[in-house]
Amino acid sequence: MKPPPPEWPRISSAIFYQDAAAAIDWLCRAFGFAVRIRVEGEGGRIEHSELTYGEGVIMVAQEGGPDEARAWKARMRSPRSVAGGNTQSAMIYVDDVEAHCAQARAHGAQIVAPPTVHDYGAEYWSDCSYAALDPEGHLWWMTQRLRNPPQS
Repeated sequence: MKPPPPEWPRISSAIFYQDAAAAIDWLCRAFGFAVRIRVEGEGGRIEHSELTYGEGVIMVAQEGGPDEARAWKARMRSPRSVAGGNTQSAMIYVDDVEAHCAQARAHGAQIVAPPTVHDYGAEYWSDCSYAALDPEGHLWWMTQRLRNPPQS
């Protein structure tokens, strides 16, 4: 398998919002993302963006509409546009899950699962995670590794 391009993880995801510009600003303030690139189109519409968190990358864009030139993009929706429905969630490893949760809460994240330890037994790992909904309803899991599995 060939390596991915420089500065890109092997897997990345795109997330769509009704107001992608506001979402980018919020994700940076509440969750600590950094903007790597932000491409604005007509009227400030976000056509493409890349946000980083450590070595991770997510792309954020405006949801599609019936007048999209690319048919597939017309189907991209924010949870806000589909009665809060979600077909995916993102998980990000953070250094201090309690502090991260407090920062997210202070910026209006809806904490749907408070920081909780998930211990899968001595032969596996232990994490502390919380779950939050962003202003448009995307579900995010933030996780801190507490114990790694033993080496084989």
